[in-house]
Amino acid sequence: MDHPLRSPQMITRLVDGRICAYDLAAGGRGVLSPVLVCPPCADGDVVDHAVAAGLARVYCTTLDAVVCTTAEGDEVWRSHFEPRSAQRHGHRPSCVLSSNGLVLWVYRPDAMAGRNRPDQWVALDAETGAVVAQADLQTVGHGGRQLLHPAGDEVLLDVGEGQDGSVMYRASLAGAEMNLVGYPWADRCLIALSPDGHHFMTVDHEQTDVAVHAHPGGEVRFALSVDAFGHDPDEVHVEWSGGYLSPDTVVVTLGGETEDEEEWFRHYLVDARSGQVRSEFDARTDNPYDLLPLGDGSWLTTDVCGHPVRWTCS
Repeated sequence: MDHPLRSPQMITRLVDGRICAYDLAAGGRGVLSPVLVCPPCADGDVVDHAVAAGLARVYCTTLDAVVCTTAEGDEVWRSHFEPRSAQRHGHRPSCVLSSNGLVLWVYRPDAMAGRNRPDQWVALDAETGAVVAQADLQTVGHGGRQLLHPAGDEVLLDVGEGQDGSVMYRASLAGAEMNLVGYPWADRCLIALSPDGHHFMTVDHEQTDVAVHAHPGGEVRFALSVDAFGHDPDEVHVEWSGGYLSPDTVVVTLGGETEDEEEWFRHYLVDARSGQVRSEFDARTDNPYDLLPLGDGSWLTTDVCGHPVRWTCS
């Protein structure tokens, strides 16, 4: 049975040391104004962050903990990563809040943090911080990107292992059990999920091609190498950026260098069903990674102060 799809309503940015939340459902264009500005949690630099849809709770990860606070910054609960890491670089815990706001998913790069144990993926009760379920991962990651499936009951995780590649998992909860599935590759980086949840987009770790896969199994629907865009694969690479501009269109980013060794990049629109390259795309940004397509025909970049800017093609 199909599940009702949920679009992301709230995004967060760290601006001038404060966690800012922006309501995408408000439909604004241009520079977005935060609907919440929260002071950071005490005793640690904020690495990742999330905000509940009702704005009553703010969540963040530091190098040694995940912390829940009120909108005013008062601590509600804290879940420590034990033991405290002596390594201050090379490991960045991440968090994402489930669509219903009940579960906080946390990726812990414990191996690189020097905790003498495998990396962990943990589901916490968002209200109390209690562990709902957890799993050891067969990774030694620096960080992990988590994407919520639009049906709301599954999360995809991409663990970046630096030069060793990228490992991808998906998980859902069945009571106190985590149903964890690993994908059979270590050389593809997760970029985006389609708005309908039926496909996802990856880029080869060596940046030679982009692919669209069927969800959940990962079967490749199409793959495009650099030459499909009219460029020399010995001179040009695919950036680890882009995503779904709409259900039928993905944005792919290519980069290279001029003869004067100046970096350049270009965005392209690709038919998400057939893989046909349509045209170049002006994303209104000079940074290949300052681009977040939202799947509804709009996308975000960032202004000079750090706030998101929402654009549309029309």
